[in-house]
Amino acid sequence: MTEKQAPAHKRDMTRRKVVVAGGAAVAAVGVGGGLAVNAFAGETTDASASASSSATASETCYTLTSETTEGPYYIDADKLRQNITEGKEGIPMTLELKVIDADTCKPVKNAAVDIWHCTALGVYSGFEAMGSGGGGGGGTPPSGAPTDAPSGTPTGEPPSGGPSGGTGGGHSEPTDDERYLRGTWKTDKRGYVTFKTIFPGWYQGRAVHIHTKVHVDGTWTDAGYEGGHTCHTGQFFFDEKSVLASAKVSPYSTNTTTRTTLTEDTIYPQNGHTGGLLYLKYDKKNIAKGVRAHLTMGVAPDETHDSTDTQPSTSASPSAS
Repeated sequence: MTEKQAPAHKRDMTRRKVVVAGGAAVAAVGVGGGLAVNAFAGETTDASASASSSATASETCYTLTSETTEGPYYIDADKLRQNITEGKEGIPMTLELKVIDADTCKPVKNAAVDIWHCTALGVYSGFEAMGSGGGGGGGTPPSGAPTDAPSGTPTGEPPSGGPSGGTGGGHSEPTDDERYLRGTWKTDKRGYVTFKTIFPGWYQGRAVHIHTKVHVDGTWTDAGYEGGHTCHTGQFFFDEKSVLASAKVSPYSTNTTTRTTLTEDTIYPQNGHTGGLLYLKYDKKNIAKGVRAHLTMGVAPDETHDSTDTQPSTSASPSAS
């Protein structure tokens, strides 16, 4: 990537000019009422998440959320939106994030938050030719060629060192113009941003996850978001109980790819919510009604974390690498 030659404070952001269809101005997210609007009717709280209502308050603001690899399937923001589903099948999910300064506890407002993830069957938009997620998305491909990949097609960015799948600094070039399950939106004055999406599926070599980046010090204009730098690159993860519940629901139930568990995943730092493990709420008798997920991310706004400083997970299963 050419931006790797730029000064550290400008790295990873030299391509961050976003064009909004119709030139509409970007508005801040009113999350105060947003979650209520997106809440699922008749929702009850899963027993495993019953204590999560006070989770944000109990999180210590000096704890930095773990940096993890970006993966090869990142596409610089070209969809400024909160609803990223584009009609894709899956369990509806509302994802509420709060971004705070890990040193001061103050909310980070006007940040650009990217999220992207695969479909229920493990496919990334922009990279459909890579098959069912390939071996990428940030992870090291499992030994042996995936059986569902087209002959001669690479399965993701090769690792550049370390058992965690390398630095993840390089991007694969998109193979198509699809952009479903990708989006960028603006944190409000309280540091909140909300997305509407689906519960992700899985693909060979990785546990269920969502990718994220947080960009700060840029400028929101009628054309989109320009300049600034990336202060956080990470991934969100799902507990095994929720994933097993989702696997009983169509179309997840038709995904025949061998699933990597959370404890086997080579990217998840195995450190709970600090490592990106989401707080989840859903009807434990019927997860198909929908899931509400939330997490507070502690970031260092003055630093640049563009996926080149990740640490390997020492407790990951060797069989997943």
